Amino acid sequence: MTDLAEARRLDDADPLAHFRSRFTWPDGVIYLDGNSLGALPVATPGRVEKVIREEWGIGLIRSWNDADWISMPQRVGSKIAPLIGAEPDEVIAADSVSVNLFKLIAAALAMQPGRTVVLSEPGNFPTDLYMIQGLEGQGLADQKTAAADDLEAALGDDVALLLLTHVHYKSGRMHEMARLTKAAHDVGALVLWDLSHSVGAVEVDLNGCDADFAVGCGYKYLNGGPGAPAFAYVAKRHHDALQQPLSGWMGHAAPFAFSDDYTPAPGVDRLLAGTPHILGLAALEVGVDIAAEIGTAALAEKSRRMSEFFRAVVTEKLPDLELVSPTDPAVRGSQLSFRHEHAYPICQALIARGIIGDFREPDILRFGFAPSYLSFEDVFKAATALAELIERGEWQRPEFSERSKVT
Repeated sequence: MTDLAEARRLDDADPLAHFRSRFTWPDGVIYLDGNSLGALPVATPGRVEKVIREEWGIGLIRSWNDADWISMPQRVGSKIAPLIGAEPDEVIAADSVSVNLFKLIAAALAMQPGRTVVLSEPGNFPTDLYMIQGLEGQGLADQKTAAADDLEAALGDDVALLLLTHVHYKSGRMHEMARLTKAAHDVGALVLWDLSHSVGAVEVDLNGCDADFAVGCGYKYLNGGPGAPAFAYVAKRHHDALQQPLSGWMGHAAPFAFSDDYTPAPGVDRLLAGTPHILGLAALEVGVDIAAEIGTAALAEKSRRMSEFFRAVVTEKLPDLELVSPTDPAVRGSQLSFRHEHAYPICQALIARGIIGDFREPDILRFGFAPSYLSFEDVFKAATALAELIERGEWQRPEFSERSKVT
């Protein structure tokens, strides 16, 4: 069944339904864009205000010690670790995904003398490819791309690093992490996984897959807020060999010794560079705590059930709408993407109805399913509205064709 009564029955049986009250909601909005920016946890404003008014306003510089600001990158990283199948001392929360990609691509290349090729896939998230190209411009890397189904054949003894996004940002297709990691290791290559569209929504087991490196963002399913700090993972076996290219003072073994010469900190701590972003880390910690409380298995299970329910409703009401994402929920992330030649105005028409999904060039309608706060009723109403406005041609109103700066 794919009617409203069934959606409400599923909500009544949902063990995660009560977590919805832990998030702030504007009236009249159904939010299917948590795969781009997560919702605001109710506790976040109070936590950030405490940091501002008490820890900063009263504690001033003493709060680096008294409020333990100095260890926030390690503390938040250790809380992210179980969400990605890592040990607490293998993850650090710092900087952005782009910066962490640069650090780890450069580090991997330094660990692979005689190899310069970084293999990825065309259509990967742009920053992943741009960071390879930036290192290529410095003469440190050679970019090579192969279609998803041809990656194993493209692995050769010149490949230093395989860099892939676990869940593709546009299609939602999920790579088989264990198989591709092994294939890379079989030819002597290292592997770096971008988990930006995975963490907090699908199950990830980096250590179980013998992964080398990973990065991920804090503002999607972890609900850390716009521009939230990212995180980086380095398998413990690589800690001693890791050479951090951005040798900032916080990555020093003794930053407050103020030595003229750089000595890397032990372990994953050497991935730090500049002073930690305390306000951003405080907000991120709230979202991470909620995800950790729920647990990855429960998040992933609800994600699969919601996306399948949405797919069933859309298939029934819009049988000709082309699904770009895999039909099997076991091989896709927490999203569904559809192709339509008028995807942009359709997306804008949905937003005008209070249903927020997003658009990706050139013709993709993308809907994300954040399991910590979405309901099955939300999903049903969004799919029904999508069908209605397409059937009625509602998207043809001229105001829906005007492009905004951010789409």
